[in-house]
Parts: sequence; C-alpha cells; structure tokens
Amino acid sequence: MTSSPDPQSATLFLDPAQPLADRVADLVGRMTLEEKLGQLVFNAPAIPRLGIPAYNWWGEALHGIARNGRATVFPQAIGMAATWDPALIEQVASAISDEGRAKYHATLRRYGETGHYQGLTFWSPNINIFRDPRWGRGQETWGEDPFLTGAMGAAFVRGLQGDDPRYLKSAACAKHYAVHSGPESKRHEFNAEVSARDLHTTYLPAFKKLVTEAKVEAVMGAYNRTNGEACCASELLLVDILRGAWGFGGHVVSDCWALNDLHTTHGVTADGAESAALAVKRGCDLECGQTFEHLGEALDRGLLSEGDIDRAVTRIYTTRFKLGMFDPQEMVPYASIPESVINS
Repeated sequence: MTSSPDPQSATLFLDPAQPLADRVADLVGRMTLEEKLGQLVFNAPAIPRLGIPAYNWWGEALHGIARNGRATVFPQAIGMAATWDPALIEQVASAISDEGRAKYHATLRRYGETGHYQGLTFWSPNINIFRDPRWGRGQETWGEDPFLTGAMGAAFVRGLQGDDPRYLKSAACAKHYAVHSGPESKRHEFNAEVSARDLHTTYLPAFKKLVTEAKVEAVMGAYNRTNGEACCASELLLVDILRGAWGFGGHVVSDCWALNDLHTTHGVTADGAESAALAVKRGCDLECGQTFEHLGEALDRGLLSEGDIDRAVTRIYTTRFKLGMFDPQEMVPYASIPESVINS
C-alpha cells in the first residue's frame, strides 16, 4: 500500500501546533509499506521524499557516553549504587544527557546527520538483578536488591529524560526485560524458570517502577526465555504485564540479534519470518538485528497485517517526535545545551 501526501495538509506532521498523535499518524500514513518496514530496524534509513533523515537508534549511556568520543565517564552502576543516593544519580544522568544533547546537535550542525552512538536514544539503564557474582556483566547493574535497583534506576531515567512537559532530553531504555542475570555464555538459549512469586518480588519490581513512576520511554527485551517464552516475543511479559497491567506507552526494542534466537536456539518459531511476525505481534517495535528483514515475507504469508506494522512504526516515531527531531530547534529547550558541557 502506498500513500500520497494531501496538498492541503502537506506539512501537518511538521506543524508543532498539531497534537502529537495526529502528527505521528500523518507521517506514518504518508509512508509506503516498504518505507515502514525499513524504519523498524536500529539503523533506520532516510526517507528522502518525506525529508526524514536516517537515524541510528543504538546508543549507550550506562555511566557516560564515551562510545561517542570524548565524554565524562562516571563510575560503573554497581559503584554508584553504593552511594544509596538517588538524587545524586539523577544529577549524574542529567550530566550524561546534557553531553548527549550537546554532541547530537553539534554533529548535526557539522555533518547534517548522526550515526552509531550519536543519537538521543540510550539503551540504559541496566536494571537486572545481580544475584550471582560470577555473572560477567554485574558491574552494569545496581546490585542484588530490587528496591535499591528500582530507586536508582528511576532516578537515572529521570536524569536522562529531563523534566520538560513536552520534550524528552533523551530517551532512556530499561533493560534487559526480564529475568536476565546470567549465565552470559548461555543467554541465547537459556530458559529462566522462575516462580510467580520470585518473578513479581525480585525480577519485575524495578521494571515496574521505571515504567509506572519514571515513565521510561523504552524497554529492551532480553535474549533468554522466561518460563518457556522468548522475552522479546513474550505474551506474559510484553502484552499482559508491560502494556496491560502497567500501561506502558513507549516502544520495545529487542536486544541485539535476539530475534534470530527465536528460531535458531529457542525453537519457539520455525524460521525468520515466523520470528519477525511473532515479535511484532507481541509488541516488539524495533529490532537491533536483521530478522525484521523477513517481515515482507511474513506479510505475504499472512503471519501479520500491515496494521501490526503501523502500530510499531507509530510507537517508535512517537519517541522521535518527543525528542523534538521534527520541530524547529529553537522550540526544543535542550537543543541549546552548549558543547562546553562535554567532559566538564
């Protein structure tokens, strides 16, 4: 299906005076099916005819943005957790997002586009529970306590996203959802078997707090299965709990190449088309990986509908609009953060 711009409303999605939902719907409605499919991957291509620049969603900010060059590097999360000081952690995250904003706009001014690690979407914080000290990524977490993890993670999200009523300073992402605490070597095939009590008292409270209180913009699905369901396509985690019980309104992104695991190691689907379709239908809106390349085949096979695609594209573009990417920069308060904050 193709869409043609209406001459009478050719710039509706660029009009900041229009409601956010209307602007997003207008833009998505102008995209061809092929264009929409292309936007559901982390390295989304430009759509020149609509004036949409390419965008790479992959950014990291666990304790700074040094993957994007010179930046202030703070202690690892496990060290910052030892402060027991959420107010301090919010200040740390605010400094990180200040630098992210300054770098983003400086790069746009110089080169007209941004690349890998240069955007405003940060796949942080890691709020997994660090139960076993043998797990090699425990230093990224806030420790073994769900309450402290939730308090620190929520503060980090508030600092990253800012407090402007209209615009996000950056988009934070709570990861890895859920029951992802090692073993690292088995993460692509591991099935975490957990009781309902342990799930809801240990592994989910921090995610719930970040979603319902801190209003985190994104959630990343984990590599593993939880009680037999692949986390990036879990009806329980994504449909029943995240969007149903908690009312999450942001977007869900897969961990990198996790969707390939659905058919290669987890065995919950037969092939790439089934994996892509199941993930989208369950609410995974954006992929870090290449399995969504099979979405066209999945549509041809009737495994999902264009409406499913539209829902995912709408969710991710809502985030881009909230970041001010389609508004005059003078309207976006964070666009004026100077480069002098970098590594300061």
